[in-house]
Order: sequence, then structure tokens, then C-alpha cells
Amino acid sequence: MRGEWRSSCEGLGLQTSSFGCSLDACLEMIDSVKIRRQCSLDFYSHYEHLCALHGCLPLSAVRARKLHGVLDINADRIKAADWAPLLNAVRHNKTLTSIAIRSLHHQGHGDSGRDHCSAERQGTCFKRKIPAIRSKDLSGQLCRAIKGCLMISNTLRNLELQGLLLREKDLIFLRKGLVDTSSLESLSLAHSPIGDGGLEIICRSVKNSACIKSVDFTGCSLTWRGVEHIASVLKHQAIKRHNEAWAESLRYRRPDLDCMAGLRRITLNCNMLIGDRGAAVLAGYLAEDLWLKALDLQQCGISSDGAKLLLDAFKTNTTLVVLDIRKNPLVDHALIKAVIEKVLMNTNGANLEYKWLLSPSSKDVKNKPKKRTVVLGNGRKGKATIRI
Repeated sequence: MRGEWRSSCEGLGLQTSSFGCSLDACLEMIDSVKIRRQCSLDFYSHYEHLCALHGCLPLSAVRARKLHGVLDINADRIKAADWAPLLNAVRHNKTLTSIAIRSLHHQGHGDSGRDHCSAERQGTCFKRKIPAIRSKDLSGQLCRAIKGCLMISNTLRNLELQGLLLREKDLIFLRKGLVDTSSLESLSLAHSPIGDGGLEIICRSVKNSACIKSVDFTGCSLTWRGVEHIASVLKHQAIKRHNEAWAESLRYRRPDLDCMAGLRRITLNCNMLIGDRGAAVLAGYLAEDLWLKALDLQQCGISSDGAKLLLDAFKTNTTLVVLDIRKNPLVDHALIKAVIEKVLMNTNGANLEYKWLLSPSSKDVKNKPKKRTVVLGNGRKGKATIRI
């Protein structure tokens, strides 16, 4: 192509030496644009191209589920140098249907530099390495990449950011992407300790979403105040649905409640500070709700008093098909049985898409943190080793 352009220029009597360098630069830029357009149609090709530019090898974990169009990785095993091409590929992704980035690293006393120095002064050594994903800069870059993907992708249905340290700035980036997404149906921040303040940031985008149907905030350090943020989202969406149903009735049509936008499943397992106060907030909403299908409240510090309030909601609620209050030791077994019976009456024997989740305890067995070894200082009798 360069030869054709230069020969044509020489035929016209133009000097190519004056603009030869700029011509080469323009052609290289055109080639790079073509490559980026081609790579945007295939996440894995784009990722391999970026790895070649950065001089690193593609990770086998990234390509593990290529045939399914899914990115599911353990972030703890990725080095800092390997994140740049991956995040760049995610930012421009238009083909993946699911992105799951998980961290199973459990923060302990040896994670901070201050503790590590004091441990060295005391003659101890923690044989533990902090993953790169735990840094502030990298978590921010990750959320920026996810935001870019959410804004341009029409295929992404599922997003899971599990066990990550997401700070307020990170959640703001994530919120901007959730506002503009047109395809995401399921969002999970399980075991990411965002707290009530972080949940409020996420709820600002979820309440106006026309596509998000399921949210999972398992083990997010939530209290009853966080439940109030969830309830405000549900009330806001209920008002919009009522308006849509009223508009349909004016056209002499029967409103299809199942086709209306809004949350269908909310998972709040393993948030022990929700308690009866949070259960009372949810019960007050469920009594008038016509859309929510599943609510998971395992290990949420609920007692029999809160369970009774939730049970009373079934006097008027006929749409909830999953209300899971198992693994709450303070709830009487008779009340749990009564709640399950009410739920089964709402299902009416139909095989619905909303299933009962497994107990968190059975999942924690697989994700159980590895034992740490603490080697004490040398003494006359040798080293002393303690396994924690």
C-alpha cells in the first residue's frame, strides 16, 4: 500500500521525502485502528493482541471458558504486570456474556506493612503474599474497565465482583457503568465489604435500571440501614410499575406483570447485623409487593420476632416464591416451616426459574482460607512453627 501511494505521488511530480515520515505514521495508525475494530469483535483475540504489545504471555485462566463466552478468573493468582492487557481488553469488550472476577484472599494481621515490620522485630515471619488486586490503584483500574465495558456492551448479562476491596471511588465508577448498561441482568458483589454507604451508591443506579433483575450482596457488611436502601429501590420501582400497569389498563389491555422491568431476586445472606429491624423493613414492603419473586436472608441475625413479621406479609403477598430464612439460629423451626409452606402455596406446584440457594456453609468449605504458617525466631532448641 505504501508503494502504491508513493508511486502515484511521484507520477504527479510530488516529492515523497517531505512527507514520508508522516505517511508512515498515518498508515500505521490506520492499521492499528483496523486491528482494534477486528479485535473488538472477539475478546480473546483482542486480549492476545494486547499481551503481544505488552510483551507478556496470555493467561490460560482467561481462555479457560472461551467456548462459552465467559471470563471467570481468580484474581489472587494474577500478577500486577499481567493486569494491564486484561483490563484493556475488558474495557473494549463487546462479546462476553459473563464476567466473574473473584478474590478468595482473607485479610489478616499480616497484610499491612506496619504489622509485617512489627512481626520482623519480634522475630516472626508470615509466609503470606498479598495479591496485587488488593491494591487501591488496581481496584480502581478494574472498576474503570468494567464501567467502559458496561457502557458499550450489548451482550453482557452477568457481572460478579466477589471478595474485592471496593472503595467509594471504585463504586462510583461502577455506578456510572450500571446507569448506562442496556443488557446486564445479574449483579453480584458477594463478600465485598462495601457496607451501607457503598450499597447506597449502587442502589442509585439500580433503582432506575430497566434490565437488572437480580442482585447479590452476600457478606457485604450490611446492617438494617442498608436494608432501607434496598426497600427504597423496591418502592421506587413499584411506583413506576403501577404507572405502567395503569397506562395499559387505559388501553383495555391486561398488564403483564412478569414482563415489567425491575428487581426479581435480592440476596442478602451472611449479613448478621440486618436483624429483626431489617426484617421489619422488608416485611412492610412485601405486604404490598406484586413483583419480587425471591428474597434470601440466610444468616442475617433474624429472630422469631422478625420471622413472624415476614410470615404476616403472606396474608397479602401472593407473588413471592422464595423466602429463605434458614441458618438463623434464633428463629424457631416451626416458624421456618410455616414460611416455607406459605412460599410453596404461592408457587402452586409450578417449576419456576427462581430456585432455593445452597446453604452458605456448604460453599465456604470450598472457599475456606488456607492455613497460615508462622515461624518464630531461632532459639537454642531450633525453630518453632505454628499453623493458624
